[in-house]
Amino acid sequence: MEILPEPIAFQWDKGNLHKNITKHDVSWQEAEEACMNKPFVMAADREHSTNKERRMFALGKTNADRRLFIAFTIRRNKIRVISARDMTTAEKDAYEDFEEDS
Repeated sequence: MEILPEPIAFQWDKGNLHKNITKHDVSWQEAEEACMNKPFVMAADREHSTNKERRMFALGKTNADRRLFIAFTIRRNKIRVISARDMTTAEKDAYEDFEEDS
């Protein structure tokens, strides 16, 4: 089981702030909300992890119930969002299974 650092804090790279809004129309505020709301389902992203940095991906929802897929890493006990976008249909279906079980 993966656990987020407590308290949850974020570290933003300026390039990712702009990339997520321009490419996926996801604001940094929405990405942060999705990390804090329940259920927040995450797993290791072995394909994109390296020996130096472990990557994670997660499914979460914003306060407005927007469903997001978030790729991130944890650096110095802070969540560093790499990418945030809307969930695909398959991801939404998987997320809804977690909501039903909550």
